[in-house]
Amino acid sequence: MQKRWYDDACGTALALEFVGERWSLLVIRELMFGPRRFGEIKTNLPGISANVLTQRLGSLEAASIVMRRRLPSPANVQVYDLTDWGREAEMAIREMGRWAARSPRHDPFAFMSTASAMISLRTFVDPAKALAQTMTVAFRFPDDAFVARLADGEIAVARGESNEVEATLVGDTMALRRTIYGKNGFDGGGLLSIAGDRNVAQRFVDLFALPTKIGA
Repeated sequence: MQKRWYDDACGTALALEFVGERWSLLVIRELMFGPRRFGEIKTNLPGISANVLTQRLGSLEAASIVMRRRLPSPANVQVYDLTDWGREAEMAIREMGRWAARSPRHDPFAFMSTASAMISLRTFVDPAKALAQTMTVAFRFPDDAFVARLADGEIAVARGESNEVEATLVGDTMALRRTIYGKNGFDGGGLLSIAGDRNVAQRFVDLFALPTKIGA
């Protein structure tokens, strides 16, 4: 057992023992929508070295947050995934993101991974606007795809594709931010494009807003 950082009974102190090292919480974020290969995690965490990523994955595995497994044939590759308990960290990640996004130092147009973009949708949806609506929208990124299902004021997100969607939004994560949070519309340069029902796509976009900055 590693030496404790804090002599403190608070659960927050223990949480920092698990995820307080640099990159740890972002590794968890990248695994939130299912298993990922080592290289996929590293690609979506610019600046992390292979050595540090190996260390963080090892620490998270030792803490029962992450597990290693091998995908069945024909893939037959080793992947990293969250345990059921590890997946419960999503709420903490969302609330921390909501809190920090109010800072003037938050740059909404810095690099954003696809997993981060999807968590942002679950974080910044307006529950009051979403409560009476149901819809299913797909996101098709250059190297990833997700399906978002809205019901009862909550958005459930799953990695993958589905034929049972009302609209598909196509682009990269910068286009997502310009369209959904910047409210700059669809189909222009650097914006999301639409396949399917445009009215559904617009109603979906209208559900989101970034929080007001402190001091504004």
